Amino acid sequence: MTSFTRLTAEQLSAQANAAQQTGPQRRTRELAMHLGVSECELVHAGYEGLSSRPLTGSLHEMFAALSELGRVMALTRNDWCVHERHGHYQGHVQQGPVHMMLGPDIDLRAFVGRWRHAYAVEQGGRHSLQFFDGNGLAVHKVYCTQESDMPAYEVYVSRFAAPADAAMPVFEQASQTATLAEPQSTPEQIREAWLKLKDTHEFHPMLGRLGVSRMQALAGAGTDLAQQVGPEAVEHVLTRAAQSGLSIMCFVSNPGMVQIHTGPIQNLRRTGDWYNILDDNFNLHLNTSAIASSWVVNKPTTDGWVRSLELYHQSGDQIVQFFGERKEGKKELAAWRALLDELCTEPLAV
Repeated sequence: MTSFTRLTAEQLSAQANAAQQTGPQRRTRELAMHLGVSECELVHAGYEGLSSRPLTGSLHEMFAALSELGRVMALTRNDWCVHERHGHYQGHVQQGPVHMMLGPDIDLRAFVGRWRHAYAVEQGGRHSLQFFDGNGLAVHKVYCTQESDMPAYEVYVSRFAAPADAAMPVFEQASQTATLAEPQSTPEQIREAWLKLKDTHEFHPMLGRLGVSRMQALAGAGTDLAQQVGPEAVEHVLTRAAQSGLSIMCFVSNPGMVQIHTGPIQNLRRTGDWYNILDDNFNLHLNTSAIASSWVVNKPTTDGWVRSLELYHQSGDQIVQFFGERKEGKKELAAWRALLDELCTEPLAV
């Protein structure tokens, strides 16, 4: 890893102010990239219009305590897709290293062990809680809305507040994605293990056992299990789902968080490279120019076969994943299966 350029908070804040005054207005994430620093470093330093307070203490406790804030907006993103969901943090459960929120509105899988830094942020009159990993990359943000419990927010900030003069953490820049190593399993071994799956959650552990990347598994399993489809697939699927009222599941993840929407979608709009879902309680912003490949993926479970539409960047990182709405013990929605089958030129396993 390469260390970020070290600046004092005052120097960084001054550079940020100058960049905003002389160039186009940028969001904090884009401004940090422009300045060659991590987003967390810029949030810590602050700049005109953005002030922050570092938080300290147990990040596990911080995550669980989000349920005290009332109705908020949860935001999880990666470089190519932003997932925003309004609702209450409810149903906190911990299973080993994974913290979950299992409420009807906000559905999360948090890998809190990868979180390192937290801040209370005020920008343009909006209050938020922002969580970052050891590289200074944002893994999750919580924005207060008009329906939030602001006294509870103030109590939360006071409970976890670090000293106002807390030193800026030292960050390391995330390494560029390395060239994929040769797979450690043959296509025959991948296919054999794939066909033994009983649950979709077994897929990631299977990759680890086989020593293959997700893309290597998709390419090696056979077209009845994973089939590449055209770049127009995502817009076709979302348009048909919106027109028919089909309830979908949308997963967006980064190394510290998975955020899930479940329900129908309605309002679709393209803005340049970005394809958007703009509903009252759910927004998705997808940079379709970043999609290198699209796949229909077919996994066996104890409830029958389950299909997903998965989009990938050229690095091999997953951008976003879509399923039909489904709960454990229930079969896949027939309308979702038919919709994905339409995309495929060869039949999928049934």
